[in-house]
Amino acid sequence: MRRKLVIGNWKMNGSLAANSVLLRGIVAGFAARNTDCGVCAPAPYLAQCQSELTGTPVAWGAQDVSAYAAGAYTGEVAASMLHEFGCRYVLCGHSERRAYHQENNEVVAQKVLAALNAGLTPVVCVGETLAQREAGRTNIVVCAQLQAVLDVLEASAVEKILLAYEPVWAIGTGKTATPAMAQEVHAMLRKQVAERNPQAAANMQILYGGSMKPENAKDLLAQCDIDGGLIGGAALKVADFLAIVHAAG
Repeated sequence: MRRKLVIGNWKMNGSLAANSVLLRGIVAGFAARNTDCGVCAPAPYLAQCQSELTGTPVAWGAQDVSAYAAGAYTGEVAASMLHEFGCRYVLCGHSERRAYHQENNEVVAQKVLAALNAGLTPVVCVGETLAQREAGRTNIVVCAQLQAVLDVLEASAVEKILLAYEPVWAIGTGKTATPAMAQEVHAMLRKQVAERNPQAAANMQILYGGSMKPENAKDLLAQCDIDGGLIGGAALKVADFLAIVHAAG
């Protein structure tokens, strides 16, 4: 039985004061027994997360990582640096990184390798745009994004990654993916992983990142291949984030 996992992605939001209120509220209200939870904060706030969350049930991580271990890469953050601040998770290939920073599948794959080499758990984000879905290309696009990562990993390393399915067309647009639509893609991803490593596929947590909210969390999380959520806007509100965590169990 796979444990549920809910990760909050703060994106480019936060301040020292607001973060403290948010983190302390999450820790104080956390009552889930069968669900793990974490927050992915902007890099400047990782030290604060480490200070506030060490010794609590809430893990923390980063929103991006460099594909390079060190060197003349101004503005980049190496995986070893994230590890020093106690990060467990790091997002790789988030839809906003792919869209705004032109990260292609090969770059994402290299970031996954960098994260694994530093002992981090990469959350590999995949998903299609509205145009791609309407053109009937969902399976082609999403499978290609995942395959690029699987191609650079040893079969045993597949067990060390997580996936997050982000239908880009359902994030902040008012459009929604039904639980059945989300389940279909999650099942497809699990089948693709199984072709490389059946045991990894059976155990892998595949998160849903398409605007999960307190209102729809229970129905989404009831699907057999949806193992949690990658939460955006709702992760910035204590009550909303905890409602999703507790909906997961």
